[in-house]
Amino acid sequence: MRDSFHTRIGFVLAAAGSAIGLGNIWGFPSQVANHGGAAFLIVYLLVVVVLAVPALYTELSLGHAAQANPVKALSSLSATAQPLTAISGKTMGYLNVVGAILMLSFYHLVAAWMLAEGFTFLLTALQLPAMTPFFADASMLRDIILLLVFVALTFGIVINGVQQGIERWSRRLMPLLVVLLVGLIAYMSTLPGSADGFRAYLVPDFSAMWNADLLVSAMGQAFFSLSIGLGGMMIYGSYLKKDTRIGRLTWSVAALDTFVAFLAGLLIIPALYVAMAQGLSVTEGEQLIGEGRLIFQVLPDLFTQLGYAGAWLGFGFFALLSIAALTSTIATAEVPIAYAIETHPLNRRQAASIIAAIIAVIGCALVIWFEPLFNWVVTYVTQFQLPLSGLFYFIVLGWFWQRSNRVRELATTSWRYRLLFWHLRLICPLLLAWVFVDVAL
Repeated sequence: MRDSFHTRIGFVLAAAGSAIGLGNIWGFPSQVANHGGAAFLIVYLLVVVVLAVPALYTELSLGHAAQANPVKALSSLSATAQPLTAISGKTMGYLNVVGAILMLSFYHLVAAWMLAEGFTFLLTALQLPAMTPFFADASMLRDIILLLVFVALTFGIVINGVQQGIERWSRRLMPLLVVLLVGLIAYMSTLPGSADGFRAYLVPDFSAMWNADLLVSAMGQAFFSLSIGLGGMMIYGSYLKKDTRIGRLTWSVAALDTFVAFLAGLLIIPALYVAMAQGLSVTEGEQLIGEGRLIFQVLPDLFTQLGYAGAWLGFGFFALLSIAALTSTIATAEVPIAYAIETHPLNRRQAASIIAAIIAVIGCALVIWFEPLFNWVVTYVTQFQLPLSGLFYFIVLGWFWQRSNRVRELATTSWRYRLLFWHLRLICPLLLAWVFVDVAL
């Protein structure tokens, strides 16, 4: 018997935790800052409804219907059209498994850097300078040790299963993440320069709303922020009971994810303006610095300038990022684990141990051969695997999956469901193809 989620709130927190990752904390605020402030936020909310929620609903529905890992799910549902389509479904399922392993490998390395920053600020706050250099100074040894620590955290949770591992820890980590985020926002709002940041974030530049680049960026951010495209949501959907109403859960997950992304903007954008007031450089050309340099250069410099309070602020911030990373890795880890359990004579402990070892080896390889490997792996997963898989999910639901397709059946009952079906079948694939072409080229 397959494991399953015990409660609705447990599923929502786990699925939202999967979606709430680094894209929410550093990607979303950077996009807002560089695309017209609240103008981007308005367009983003519209795009969440038009594209991201349907994509999330589609992935959850595929897993829920098949009650299986992505390889079996996409193969079996694609085969209801004709046997040849099952081959494409199985191929995409295998790509999901491989993509999940690659994503976990580089994600754990980024998480290791976050642990290093967090421990550096914690030791500074505790006034333990003798221990600080190991975490503060970049080295292969430091990165490998902390990567293995984070791998142990991830698989120490998922090895206990869905209810006792993922659901239990999601119910603990997600409230802690929100409390940390709100606390950091409250403190940041007391610092000089934060008011300008709040205005930049919340006051829209409506002239920017008609920029095609803003629309494509909003679609890409909305799609990526919901963790669609590697099979994690498909696996979570397969752990729901057969009589579960997917639509309501989809809206709940999307709402919580969007709320946390909004809160992240309330923290990051004012922090940039506080850094500017402290005399730090936060721009690159006409754009505010975002993503990696923002997290590992600008904000640590700001926390350092704020002295003793800044050390605790820095620790809280990187604890927040580490929690966000962990809630994402435990979801993605289920993709290869479920595949291993359902296709090989392995129990969960054996499967989790093997997958953890594979990810640890690849992660260490990324540390050792960083220059040739890291950017290639990140580019493959984020710019090719994610949008390509999301596009394929729409094709399966709208074209390949015919027998027992609940959305297709409902389309025969009313014009509203018929519009929904054609939206999922035609409009969403075209929008996502636009995003795929934009990020791939």
